[in-house]
Amino acid sequence: MQRSLTSGFLSIVNAKLLMSLIGVATLPLIVRVLGPTGYGDYAFLLSTFSLLMILVSSGVTEGVQKFVAEDRTDAWRERIVGFYLRLALLLAVLGSLAVAGVTWSGLVSRLLAPRFETYFYLLAGLVLTAQLRSFTRRALLGLGLEPYSESLSVVGKLVFVGIGLGLATAGFGVAGFLAAKAIAATLFTVVGFALLARRVSIRSALSARDGSLPHQELLSFNGLNVVLVLLLMSLFHVDVLMLGVLTDSARTGFYKAALALAQYMWLVPTAIQTLLLHSTADLWTEGRHERVERLAGTVTRYVFLFTALLAIGVFALADRFVPLYYGQEFAVVLGPLLVLLPGAVGFSLARPLYGINKASGRLVPLILATTVAAGGNAALNWLLIPRYGMIGAGMATSASYGSMFALQVVCARYLGYDPLAGVRPVRALATVAVAAPSIVGLDLLVGSTVVALAVVPLVGFCLFWAVALATGAVDTVELRAVAATVPSPVGRVLRSLVS
Repeated sequence: MQRSLTSGFLSIVNAKLLMSLIGVATLPLIVRVLGPTGYGDYAFLLSTFSLLMILVSSGVTEGVQKFVAEDRTDAWRERIVGFYLRLALLLAVLGSLAVAGVTWSGLVSRLLAPRFETYFYLLAGLVLTAQLRSFTRRALLGLGLEPYSESLSVVGKLVFVGIGLGLATAGFGVAGFLAAKAIAATLFTVVGFALLARRVSIRSALSARDGSLPHQELLSFNGLNVVLVLLLMSLFHVDVLMLGVLTDSARTGFYKAALALAQYMWLVPTAIQTLLLHSTADLWTEGRHERVERLAGTVTRYVFLFTALLAIGVFALADRFVPLYYGQEFAVVLGPLLVLLPGAVGFSLARPLYGINKASGRLVPLILATTVAAGGNAALNWLLIPRYGMIGAGMATSASYGSMFALQVVCARYLGYDPLAGVRPVRALATVAVAAPSIVGLDLLVGSTVVALAVVPLVGFCLFWAVALATGAVDTVELRAVAATVPSPVGRVLRSLVS
């Protein structure tokens, strides 16, 4: 189990790191090609599409990832893949027809603007391709094929960005990026299905009888998961949608730019969440709660230290980095970005626990907890956006993100384990209290922006982990274990530093 977890984690986190680097490198290009208004339209469309795909996809993709990993009986995997593939195709067709029908009725152009009609027709086609891509990736993850699924994700990201920028530059704008998403998803599906067929016969899966499957358990998980993911994803998109409705496209674009930077802090926590959903399913099935507790405590401690370091760095360097990265016009995103940081740290802590809790299969406590956070998020955005605009959206979203961690801790204890065991909260907080003023002070001492962006992250990283060792938030035995899993040449350097 440990070797599988390590290998799977490295595959997922390395892919997410590469995709984040691609995103960091290309986001300024996308923003500049589309402009604030075009990027605001694009952000609004992506948020709308994400909420729509919850109804279409979330009952399928996480279900196949969780249940295909369990391999309970003979031909279990073929039956599971066949069941979820048929369901995925049915829901995708219904979702695509619904989007096309609403657009054809003229409702979209009346509620938004005539230019959105073309966008929504493209979204109708994207429903089909995105559904098949998500199904394929989750099936590969559930089968333990993380290196293949995540490598394909990186290739898909490159294809999307390359084609999207090309089409947008040629004059297709937002429509070009939507078309590029559909092309990249199709490529992923074709190659992914070929890989999936090596482990599971697709023909047998589609023709297999699923009468022996626990349909009540599967459908119960699917239905509850749709509700849960809808509530969770509302935390990511309600602020953008409300800004689009209550303000204008330009301010929505500025806020989305701030949100994108804050969400880069979720790189490692999201990778861990993705891995733990299927990797801890067997632990729950076997009743190994003590192993779940140890894993949760260790993960929570390291995620806190890692994301706290990132938050300190963003706080110190944001005023230098943002105008250089997005352009001087986007300097207004500094306010909402700084307001979002505390919530981004809290949600980073919640993500791995969310994956562990969901793997238990007991979704009702998670739904209740997420309902509290989602309801508070919607109410706060509705109250604060009209008064404070982007800052109000950041305040509401940050508070809701932060509440998710506390709510996931409550869920974990209800499910029978303590996720804070082994977290060492006093030592972890002492690390932040000592390191943060030093890193911010170093930034204030450096006058040159280029020098600060080159020196402060490196010195801050070394300083932070030195303080963490001094306070006992981490110890050398743990660092050696982590360094041993990292391949050379980076791993060799880390092992030398730890020694």
